[in-house]
Amino acid sequence: MNPSPSPSRRGVYLITPDEADTGRLLSRLQPLLAQTPALLQYRNKAAGPALRRQQALAMAEACARAGVPLVVNDDWRLALDVGALGAHLGEHDGDLRQARREAPGLWLGASCYDELERARQAVAAGADYVAFGAFFPSGTKPGARRADPRLLAESATLGCTRVAIGGITPDNAAGLVAAGADLLAVIGGVFDAPDPVAALQSFRLAFEPNTTETTHP
Repeated sequence: MNPSPSPSRRGVYLITPDEADTGRLLSRLQPLLAQTPALLQYRNKAAGPALRRQQALAMAEACARAGVPLVVNDDWRLALDVGALGAHLGEHDGDLRQARREAPGLWLGASCYDELERARQAVAAGADYVAFGAFFPSGTKPGARRADPRLLAESATLGCTRVAIGGITPDNAAGLVAAGADLLAVIGGVFDAPDPVAALQSFRLAFEPNTTETTHP
């Protein structure tokens, strides 16, 4: 399978919800992919290996048709297998240095939570982007560590793409962009919205000039 197209380093980083029904997941995604988010991350914490591979392959095909780069959560080997652009690794998802060494062509991201030093170490290990958060209470991860928006500015010297995640809504998104976020990672803010397409379009307004919102957690 051909690799995903190169990513825009600015915009909405859409993440899939846990969904066991691949057909339903695809039907929910199609109108959103038509809006061409900057990236799509395939994430399904509840799925076993067989379902994850099936769904990742389906996501890769759908993303290729839509021209949206695909990132696979947790598993850089699966990302290679399905021809994804990259992989996202959390603190328990394997050795980032090994992933960079064995998959030099992947675009690798690392969860850095509320720690600037973790971000420095991730970049030194080969990360192409660092993700901070949760910035706000998160329905996906209710117990997630809370991050201060100042991390987005303080990490500018790392020279990599910065991602904000955690409880982001169209109402608080612009403040994170103003603080330095290049990408806004969202799950529930889009998929749980009454009109997911309208929600995705609203998130894009955060990247428009002269748009300001608060960033208080």
